[in-house]
Amino acid sequence: MNWNTRLTELLQIKYPIIQGGLAYLAYSDLAAAVSNIGGFGQITAMSLPDANTLRREIRRTRTLTDKPFGVNFAIGMHSGDIEERLRIAMEEKVSAVTLTGGNPAPFMPLLQSADLKTLVLVSSRTQAQKAERLGASAVIVVGHEGGGHLGRDEVGTMVLVPQVVDAVRIPVVASGGIGDGRGWMAALALGAEGIVMGTRFIATQECRHASSSYKNALVEASSADTVVIKRSIGFPARALRSPLTDKIIELERETNDYEALKPYISGEANRRWIYEGIQEEGFGWAGQSVAFIHDVPEVSELIQRMVREAEDIRRKWA
Repeated sequence: MNWNTRLTELLQIKYPIIQGGLAYLAYSDLAAAVSNIGGFGQITAMSLPDANTLRREIRRTRTLTDKPFGVNFAIGMHSGDIEERLRIAMEEKVSAVTLTGGNPAPFMPLLQSADLKTLVLVSSRTQAQKAERLGASAVIVVGHEGGGHLGRDEVGTMVLVPQVVDAVRIPVVASGGIGDGRGWMAALALGAEGIVMGTRFIATQECRHASSSYKNALVEASSADTVVIKRSIGFPARALRSPLTDKIIELERETNDYEALKPYISGEANRRWIYEGIQEEGFGWAGQSVAFIHDVPEVSELIQRMVREAEDIRRKWA
């Protein structure tokens, strides 16, 4: 079946499926695997130690795939060399970049100077309209079911995506709570022209940086096993429930002081579980799509499975 949309045309891919940025986890092995099967893989830029490491990771990805792939910039991560890293993505001529977790306005003129395709993550209709005015090539709409950082309005994907589709002319990509072919087709029915999946791609063989403890927890979890932390400081984010997230939520009932919470919500605490497997002392991001994770397949098997599910639905609709 033909899966062409404006998103596949924009990114020159077979299937309108984008792998999410996945802080500390989205590197060359995973990005190349997603791209090789026809989706759009991404490297996470701001989790790397420096700009030169990003250049090496881009070049390593090119040794693993000749298909289009991109780089995700979590611009909410405070680093003085964001522009340097963006320039490297431009120099290396990646197919596109995604900007997530912050205000894209300061970086859009630089990206437009290189005519680089830019997708911006939004969590509201207003943010989507702003991204379009700034020159975004497409917007990624994240509903409250998603993993990692979310919008403050707590609006779900099913309600949010059609609002944004009605509000902008550029392609809309749905994210949040999508983990199989049914979610993909639901997104298309809402007017989106593709999807972003994050959590589901963690539980794959090619997500090599993720610990077995983290992957096993994703397989065993239900949609009720995620919680939202960091609400008290204005940056809500969804993670798997763990002893540490319980501690964070308890602290947030007492304070909204970032410094008091910092040791518990830091990247170091995140890595203690996702890298080292120490669940008692760390946390791992995850969306409610954990409800659809029952195994840890290779990326190619996962996407082929999704395509079969989506094709079955299209036949029924026909």
